[in-house]
Formats: sequence, C-alpha cells, structure tokens
Amino acid sequence: MRSRHKKDRPYQIKKTGIKDENIDRQILVLHKAMLDKLCAQPALLESVLLTLESRKEQGRLGHGAYLTWYCALEQLTTSPEKMYQALLEDSSRMRKLRRQTPLVGLLTEQERQQALMADALGQTSIQTLLG
Repeated sequence: MRSRHKKDRPYQIKKTGIKDENIDRQILVLHKAMLDKLCAQPALLESVLLTLESRKEQGRLGHGAYLTWYCALEQLTTSPEKMYQALLEDSSRMRKLRRQTPLVGLLTEQERQQALMADALGQTSIQTLLG
C-alpha cells in the first residue's frame, strides 16, 4: 500500500541539505561584508545599481526581485540598518535572491577570504551579524 500521496503525509520532507545551509551561511557572511563596504564607500552604489539595471534589462532578474534589491539599497544613505535587515533577512526568498546578488565585484579576494575566515566556524546567525 505505497499509493499514499504527498498531501496525505503527516510530515514534510526538508529539501535543503547541510551543504545548502553552509553555502547560504557563507553567502550571508559575504553579504554582510559587502554591505559594510558599501556603507563605508557609498560611491560604490552606482556600480551596484548599474548591475541591477543591466540584469533586469537582460531578463535575468524579475520585477519583484529588482524592486526588493532596489528598495533595500535605496536605504543606504538614509537608513542603513533597514538595508541590513532587508538584505540579511533569514527567509527562503532572501536566500534565493542573495544567490543572484547584484553586489558582485565589491570585495577583493583578500576581503572575501577575510570575511569567510572570520566566520569559519559556521556559527553565524542573522542576530549575530546585525549585532
């Protein structure tokens, strides 16, 4: 009697594994470092917005994702804590969006390695990053 349908199961199967969780944790740490650099050097925002516009025009970024990134990045000068909260949010939607980040090219390889090594134990949570 294996004809039981998914909707009849009394449980749900988690579709992400440990590897995905580790990748998402590394991406989160890198985004924290990129946002820190963006706050320290607001002139970098122009290149990020160009990347964002380019991806939208090429069809590589949907309208909802574009609005999420744009509205969050727009907070850089007026309310950076809102930008941090929005872009470092621990939700499946933001994890997906961070995997296709427009914040490319902001960190040097040394800065990237430094950010990853600082949190190499993998104990970083969103609360830790937001301080």
